[in-house]
Amino acid sequence: MNTLEKTDHYILNTYPRQQTVFVKGQGATLWDDRGNAYTDFLAGIAVTGLGHCHPGVVRAMAEQAEKLIHVSNLYYTEPQAELAELLVQKSFADKVFFANSGAEANEAAIKLARRYFREKNDTGRFKIITMDKSFHGRTMATLSATGQEKIKQGFSPLVDGFDHVRFNDIQALKSRMDGSVCAVMLEPVQGEGGVVPADPDYLKQVRQLCSEEGCLLIFDEVQTGMGRCGELFAHEHYGVVPDIMTLAKALGNGLPIGAMLASDDAATGFAMGSHGTTFGGTPFVAAAALEVVKTVSDPSFLTAVREKADYFAHRLNGLKERHSSVRQVRGVGLLLGLELDAKQPDIVLECMKKGFIINLIQDKIIRFAPPLVITKEEIDGLVKALDALL
Repeated sequence: MNTLEKTDHYILNTYPRQQTVFVKGQGATLWDDRGNAYTDFLAGIAVTGLGHCHPGVVRAMAEQAEKLIHVSNLYYTEPQAELAELLVQKSFADKVFFANSGAEANEAAIKLARRYFREKNDTGRFKIITMDKSFHGRTMATLSATGQEKIKQGFSPLVDGFDHVRFNDIQALKSRMDGSVCAVMLEPVQGEGGVVPADPDYLKQVRQLCSEEGCLLIFDEVQTGMGRCGELFAHEHYGVVPDIMTLAKALGNGLPIGAMLASDDAATGFAMGSHGTTFGGTPFVAAAALEVVKTVSDPSFLTAVREKADYFAHRLNGLKERHSSVRQVRGVGLLLGLELDAKQPDIVLECMKKGFIINLIQDKIIRFAPPLVITKEEIDGLVKALDALL
């Protein structure tokens, strides 16, 4: 059996895979087992922010692999401590908990928010309000938090204690706010939900409302963080500070790591033994993530991301002007969406035939989340291909 046949035979059928076997990657380029090259505008779904096989990350991995790959979190390790220190220095937070994925980071945030009030002997606060069309993960708690019914089908009964309201509607949020709410959880830019940015005034109103009501504000920056939106964290565009933030995806540039960051006050929800993980923050992965944070947080790197994002958005808006089938271009930084007026199920495959990897979400929205090292020439190539297809 070949790779496709072995995969279909031995692995549970939970992914709609393209009939392509990738064997090599460098920068924004991937090669399949037949030698065909593709320009990657998905980056493993916003994961390989520094591109495939980034030299600095590869070097950090190789050096750490020769020293120490894993010990349990019952002991101290240098890469984990250094990574936590750097994340705190670069953010609002005071404390970090490391996990293995975005779902696990969000699970930790959910647990922390609930336990925070238990530690204050406030047993009445347990509800978490999230947004319609949100996506927070596929564990039982995080899919219950997710505001998309298609993610939840077949898994009932769900975890209780979650409520969903319309995104960018402060009145809808106010109408559900009461003494049972322990936290509001949202993405500054909804990724899976259609690449929908939060309105600046909305995020400020949510922050004010949470402060007035005495509940916590959680930003899910699993997809939007680590430079994706032109700042190290997307909420920096809005001038709004959460109590808790989650990261993953691009934090490891392909290695599995998640992080939950919290203020000193919010962090009091966890105590010794209240939460844990076997692999979270293992030295091998933490060493790679440390190199990622150092690289992405450089001001000149983020300036370049914003410049390329502006250029990309300009080129996509040019498509909108030329093609009536394009309804809207939206997004922040290098997380961009091109909404079509009708379903285009074949456009992903047609783009692959032309040598470009894209992603279709919500049936008719093309999501672009390329490596942050993408070039203007590579953007031009994609736009030319899309122009011909549209």
